[in-house]
Amino acid sequence: MEKRHKKLRKWDIIKSFFLWLTFSHACYNYERLQASAFAHAMAPIIKKLYDTKEEIAQGLKRHLVFFNTEPNVGAIIHGIVIAMEEERANGAPITDEAINSVKTGLMGPMAGIGDTITQGTITPILLAFGIGLAVEGNLIGPILYVILIAAAIIGIAYFMWMQGYRLGRKAVEQLLESNMFNNIITAAGVLGCTVIGALTGKFVNLSTKLTLSVGEAQINVQADIFDKIMPKLLPLLLTLGVFWLVKKGKNPITIMLYIVAFGVIGSVIGVF
Repeated sequence: MEKRHKKLRKWDIIKSFFLWLTFSHACYNYERLQASAFAHAMAPIIKKLYDTKEEIAQGLKRHLVFFNTEPNVGAIIHGIVIAMEEERANGAPITDEAINSVKTGLMGPMAGIGDTITQGTITPILLAFGIGLAVEGNLIGPILYVILIAAAIIGIAYFMWMQGYRLGRKAVEQLLESNMFNNIITAAGVLGCTVIGALTGKFVNLSTKLTLSVGEAQINVQADIFDKIMPKLLPLLLTLGVFWLVKKGKNPITIMLYIVAFGVIGSVIGVF
């Protein structure tokens, strides 16, 4: 009797994606990090592909090993693993070690790429957009941020998940070899620096009320000197000073205390 070819339905893959999207950080622990969530997301796939109780138990146990990556861009790993499980269930010689090697080998690179794209670029841009509206008293600011960040994160995760399943492991190897990810990271880094610069100019405020007397003339240091040299010069110097302290290895809390002390002393002596 010919063995039945096992084929996952799209709904099975979407159900697995939804479980990962919802529980990617559930049961997060320092022994296995996201392993429990990975196994939970694989549960409908394993149950669909394997028949006996022993095979299902072995499949779930296979995905309880240490795993940690950025959950959205890293979703391509899950798609690849689903494709490998499907091939294995149909008789392909894919071992436990081969599946776990793919997970282990890709989780680091995908975490770096994902953090750069989601946390380093998309989140600051959308936050700047939402905060810009919120500081003007517009309630749409935070609501719009929640909607846009959810759409972006879910969209990226779903795309990567499906691409991983559709193209399999070879797709990631080809993308890595084609230098495409490096170009994306470079573009994301440039965009991120631009956004941080815009945030600095918009939200860091520092000015002085000092005046100088030259003969009978009164010179406002802020308006007549600093603003003539460059608008927002003092906020820029403050930002560069903070950056220098960070580069020197100062604790962020210590730096914030420096800024508070700087502001209090400046106000007391009449500089600010």
